[in-house]
Amino acid sequence: MSDPVALTTLTPGEAALLDPVRPTLARRLVPLYVLLAALIVIPGLWGMGLIGITPVNQLGRFACFAIVALGIDIIWGYAGILSLCQAMFFCIGGYAMGMHLALHGPLDGNGIPRCLFVVTSEVSGFNLPWFWQPFHGLIPALILGLVVPGVVGFVFGYLAFRSRVRGVYFSIITQAATVMAWLVFCRNEVRLCGTNGLTNFVSLGGFDLRSERVRVGLYMISVLMLGVSYLVCRYLVTSRAGRILLAVRDNESRLRFSGYDPAAFKTFAFTLAAILAGLGGMLYVPQNGIITPAKMVATESITMVVWVAVGGRGTLSGAILGAIVVSLLSSQLTTTWPSAWPFVLGGLFIILVLFCPEGLLGLWQKWMAKRTKPAAPAVLAPKAQGMA
Repeated sequence: MSDPVALTTLTPGEAALLDPVRPTLARRLVPLYVLLAALIVIPGLWGMGLIGITPVNQLGRFACFAIVALGIDIIWGYAGILSLCQAMFFCIGGYAMGMHLALHGPLDGNGIPRCLFVVTSEVSGFNLPWFWQPFHGLIPALILGLVVPGVVGFVFGYLAFRSRVRGVYFSIITQAATVMAWLVFCRNEVRLCGTNGLTNFVSLGGFDLRSERVRVGLYMISVLMLGVSYLVCRYLVTSRAGRILLAVRDNESRLRFSGYDPAAFKTFAFTLAAILAGLGGMLYVPQNGIITPAKMVATESITMVVWVAVGGRGTLSGAILGAIVVSLLSSQLTTTWPSAWPFVLGGLFIILVLFCPEGLLGLWQKWMAKRTKPAAPAVLAPKAQGMA
């Protein structure tokens, strides 16, 4: 049975991950140092009154986006499968948390969350739908927020990959699945609050969501979970399974002839990406205060792919960087110049794809490599004959 590493062509970033000798220990731990600083510096600045709660809350949401980007990088950057349905998994996890929060917010009628009560046309005899019941408890809601997108991702991926659907065809059906889910969530009769979405969140686990200290705590939890997600993904891509994912991306047919089952590894990667997206959605909702089907539209999934492309496909740190940078640009430009943001995003994507396909992180690595490149030794001219 062939070694899957022989079937792949590694980028410099991937080679550095797979070769424990090349990068120093300090360089490999840089992302964790950054996350640790984010856990200490930002709350410290808030505690000293140097920054308000708004930027802290914003960075917490960006950390949730970075978790989603890690999953996209696994399925697209390493396995080579362009998935355009990560926004659907993000919203499934978000709705799981939103349903729990709504059940512990203002209630009307027979214990009906207000966000659900106001969109129903049944003014009498309306009872809480059965599928809301498991979300009363926080622990079941957290488990379901990971299990439901994971199960959906596994079933969808298993059926698609076993049928050998790949390439642009897989991207199209994932986009179609997202549009279908968006249409379902928008309908009032589904009892998920329609286009209004879930809102009126008051408390989480007995803590007041309007408290600034609670918001800082949610930010720290989001950053901590980003660090855990990064470690899990890093362990995966540096393992033998990670090398097989690279072989899936570079030469799936040859991998199959070598005795491996590409469908099983692709299904695993797709399921992991779905779980990470659900985790990001669960952490996002209490910090955002609302979740609607608008986060599930087709453009949201495309934007998530742009995060990874801008940061650096096939590099976990690049996925995190891209999610934060693009989200920060979006936040700034949509506030000051909203009509220009789509052109800026499209232009940024085109420029990086054409002139720097490795993304921002690849650009940084090239610049650092030039700076640290040793100078060529000077060539001494031979001594002239007859000279002492």
